[in-house]
Parts: sequence; structure tokens; C-alpha cells
Amino acid sequence: MKQAGTLALILALLTNATLFGQEKITVKGSDTMVILAQRWAERYMAAHPDVTIQVTGGGSGTGISALINGATDICNASRPMKGSEFDKLKQRFGTRGVEIKSALDGLSVYVNAESPVQELSLEQLKDIYTGKITSWKDLGGPNTKIIVYGRENSSGTYVYFKDNVLMGEDYTATMQTMPGTAAVVNAVAKDKAGIGYGGAAYGKGIREVKVKKDASSPAYAPNLENIKSGNYPISRYLYMYVRNRPAGALKTYIDWILSDEGQKIVTEVGYFPIR
Repeated sequence: MKQAGTLALILALLTNATLFGQEKITVKGSDTMVILAQRWAERYMAAHPDVTIQVTGGGSGTGISALINGATDICNASRPMKGSEFDKLKQRFGTRGVEIKSALDGLSVYVNAESPVQELSLEQLKDIYTGKITSWKDLGGPNTKIIVYGRENSSGTYVYFKDNVLMGEDYTATMQTMPGTAAVVNAVAKDKAGIGYGGAAYGKGIREVKVKKDASSPAYAPNLENIKSGNYPISRYLYMYVRNRPAGALKTYIDWILSDEGQKIVTEVGYFPIR
């Protein structure tokens, strides 16, 4: 029994890095933000060898669940937390958490590089993703079926697109659900009839269409000028959530993310700084 107790103590010491002067921060959530979060962590750890930062994706919903369950220090989310999620957090920890805006994103609409379609309205996007428009011919393209790609329902991008583009309507049953934004991009890049959506930072190997609010409005690309001015109609904040007001190593890290240095990385990755 004494030997078992000694082993348990050793395991506890090994898993508690702070006892050895090593701070550990866990980050989980949005796949849209995972590249950015990894870059932040890499750059920060290079300058702060006493801190270990572990970053994983899985989707905003997965990150929020982990925050509520006490399984992560920082939840990354590409959508705001819901009231019901705040309530669950309060029930478990007696706090409604802290919301931190960390970057801006123009939610891009992707088409294949060979597609002749240059711009779409929000109404057209809604009709595509609810199944009312099924041929590119109706949008100035070839007489071919539109292959619709999207995210899984645990994704904050899925929820944001449904709430702000589909206006709460259901996605078409023919939408091909992909496990991450990179997978959406890869699928559209290989499919001349494909269309997808996701973060601006992932727009490689495809073309981002310009988006307009309605048929009579000008169309805008998801760039910094259009997003900050509010002209691009599908822009959003990217969030970090923590259970309590940050303190210690966690506060230092978050303060760094919001600093000029941390926000410069936002631009390097392909998103847009909050200031």
C-alpha cells in the first residue's frame, strides 16, 4: 500500500508541471482559429520557455464544452457563447466566464479557381445552402449541379453561417459535411462545381467570391478595409473564453495576444487585428 501511495504521489508530481516551475496552459476549440492559436503558442513559448501551451481544435462547440467541463483553460470560438452555455458554466463554477475578442475574420465563400462566378448576394448564398438553387446556371455559371460543402454542427462557423446567412433555416440535406475548414478548402479546390465557406486565413488554392448584401448593393471582398468598414456583410469576431478573470501566467499570455506583437501575428496568419 505504501508503495502504491508513493507511485501515486510521483504521478501527481509529474502531471502537475507548475510544481517544477513550468506553467501549462491548455487551449481548445475553433478549427477556424487553430492555425492562429498554434502560431501564438509557438511564438510565445519561444520567448517564454517556462510556459507550455497545448493547442487543439475540434470546433467551437467542443471547446465550449471543454471549458464548461473544466478540461481547458482557454476556449477558442468563432461564434459567441449562447446564453444556455453561460448558464451551464455558472451552474458548475459559479461564474459566467469572461469573453475576450481576439481577432476579426471575414467569413469567406470559396469557389473553385476555374469557376466563372465572381460574386454572390446573401440571398443567393442562402438559396444555395438551403437547396433552393441547385445549378450554377442560375448564377451565371455552367449548367452543372452545385456541390455544396460545409462544416459539422459542432463548428462555430457552421452556427454563424446558419444564423447570419441562412437566417436560421436548415442546411440542404445534400451538403457534404467536412471535419474542418482546411478540408472544405481542399474539397472545393478539387471540385469545379464546389462551393464552401470558412475563415479568410484558409483561402489558399481556391478563389474567394465577393459578397453583396442584396441584388442592388455593391459586392465586396473579405479584406481588411471592407471588414473594418462593415461593408463586407459576413464578418465576425473571433473569441477566447475563460472561466474566471485571467490571472498569473494565463493573464500574461492573453495580454500578449492582445498586444501589438500578438496582433501582428493575427495579420501574418491572414486574419485581421482588433485594433
